[in-house]
Amino acid sequence: MRYAETGYNLEIDLSRGSIERAETDPGLTKLHLGGLGTNTKIMWDRVPPEVEPFSPDNLLIFSAGLLCGTCAPGCNRTIVTTISPQTSLMAFSMAGGFWAKELKYAGLDKVIIRGKSPDLVYLWINNDKVEIRDASHFHGKGALETAALIQEELKEPRAEVASIGLAGENRVYFASIELGKSSASRGGCGAIMGDKKIKAIAVRGTKDVNIARPVEFFELCNGVMKKLRDDTDKLTPEAQRGFVDLYSWGSPATLKEDDDSFHYDNFSWGNARYRRKGYWNEEVERKQVEIKKELRERQVSCYNCPVRCTGAISLPGEQRFFLKCSGYTYVIAAELEGSLGYRIWNVHNEYGMDGYSTPQVCAFALELYENGIFTDDDMAGMPSDKEDRFIWLVHKIARREGIGDVLADGIYWAARQIGKGAEIYAQNTIKKNEQLPLKLGMLNPAYFLMYCTGEKLTITQMEGQFPQTPLPTREEREAHVKDWVQVPDEKFKQYFLDWNPRGENSNPYYPDIEATCEIVDWQEKMHYIDDCTGMCAGLSSFVMKPPYHIHNIPTLISSATGMDMDKAELWEIITRNRTLLRAFNIRRGMRRKDEKPPKDHWKKRFPELEEKLLDEYYKFKGWDNDGIPIKETLNKLGLDYVSEDLLQRGILADKEDTSSRETAGEKEKK
Repeated sequence: MRYAETGYNLEIDLSRGSIERAETDPGLTKLHLGGLGTNTKIMWDRVPPEVEPFSPDNLLIFSAGLLCGTCAPGCNRTIVTTISPQTSLMAFSMAGGFWAKELKYAGLDKVIIRGKSPDLVYLWINNDKVEIRDASHFHGKGALETAALIQEELKEPRAEVASIGLAGENRVYFASIELGKSSASRGGCGAIMGDKKIKAIAVRGTKDVNIARPVEFFELCNGVMKKLRDDTDKLTPEAQRGFVDLYSWGSPATLKEDDDSFHYDNFSWGNARYRRKGYWNEEVERKQVEIKKELRERQVSCYNCPVRCTGAISLPGEQRFFLKCSGYTYVIAAELEGSLGYRIWNVHNEYGMDGYSTPQVCAFALELYENGIFTDDDMAGMPSDKEDRFIWLVHKIARREGIGDVLADGIYWAARQIGKGAEIYAQNTIKKNEQLPLKLGMLNPAYFLMYCTGEKLTITQMEGQFPQTPLPTREEREAHVKDWVQVPDEKFKQYFLDWNPRGENSNPYYPDIEATCEIVDWQEKMHYIDDCTGMCAGLSSFVMKPPYHIHNIPTLISSATGMDMDKAELWEIITRNRTLLRAFNIRRGMRRKDEKPPKDHWKKRFPELEEKLLDEYYKFKGWDNDGIPIKETLNKLGLDYVSEDLLQRGILADKEDTSSRETAGEKEKK
């Protein structure tokens, strides 16, 4: 009997029209857990680097995390994996909601799709019955509208539906997959789904998920739930405005809390150009709250989660939709002066578009127009009102009409196609993907490394349990570390205690390089644990003092699966997964030259320090000075087959000499 996982994947070949329910190897669970870990192994084995994003041989994998469908609070993530049309690297986007648990209850861990359908179709998974059904009558319909129509057509209102809108059908490079109240957005997974001619995947399951040691597991889950409730009681209005929302779980507080000064003060406005520090004040907050209370129908949460961190929105005469955690991005990009931009988000949701990329692409287009690179002919028919202009651009992009056809490829590719100096304004991408519009002061060494070396394509999937900034006084820092049980080692408390806002022990030279490498590695690994287990990062890796951490997750996994493991063993599995994913992207051409944050992301930059940070972090991870995992690292992790492949391709040398381990700085001195 398999525990926590079902032991079966659904294999769909759309070119052949074949459906197979395939039993999986339990040995892979021991090596990679589930979710992103086993997705990455499948991608390595079956998608060679010659495969292009829109090739029939590209896979589209929908995976439930290892603990999805169990009683573990907040374990509900769907992990979608494919080759990104934006980056040509692996895209892996996480979505909350209810879809993953339904897949588990249907007796499946993953849906693996290859090939292309000649006509628009949708998949209907009803326990052991699977159908490829005609979806031609849903062509051009919105993602949420499609989901509702499919539930009606199937006469199954409890079916969970993952669907695309017109943006996915038209292969917009940053098209999302909508899963009710959540979405898989980063990397253009929706464009791949549209290319394969899949409008939706509906799933309904009524089976059980087996737990190895149910009494122990249930007690552990109760402990997590108790901490969530106890810490939520600490969330006073004063605490909401305190240090990085220590007890604010779930997604960033777009609708859950009234004070959103952090985003509006610290994120850059327009096309990631400038900050408006102090913009948020009592009057702005009052107006925001009034609009929110008028339109917010209710607060909602994902499956098996007590945290209602987002809301159902009802606009007059429009279909109800859910505001995601990135709702503020349109307001800031469009400089809407206090409007919450609900109209834009409603249109955006139905088209199925990424909430971080789309507003930046629109702001980029308007900046090109304001600077004469786009002409009146290019923007013919554009309204004069700024909010209406953004909605107009979203329509154009989703439909690939006129100038929208160029913009639909994202800022990086659009700038190169447009020319005329447009590249100057394409200044907020990393690895060809739009990033959060941050414009900060002093270089933060940990964030520099997370931005450069992270392959998750958004900072919210990198940062986490180590604070973003130091507390002002030693006394406050001492109070913070007293109950900071989440640290993997006591030395992290000391790093924080000695970190000052100014002076010798401040950014950019403190924490020092060694400590910075350790901090970044810890935060990154916690996210990769979440992406294997299906935990919400808002209850684990993304927040400061979460109920899930490195000391209790191994026991939780052990009691659920029957695979006994401690912290060191879990750390090794996650290191293996991270290294394999790195090798996959290296095999597709990614190198050190690609690992650069936007030039003006920080006002004060330190080129020599930045090069040294990369040098030392690569060494820390067991990679060479170009960011390639070395043979010794790969073999130690049981990835011998990876090192052999990289050797055959000439990416690794057969015998590693000292030159392969030299830093960029050492080579320059020579």
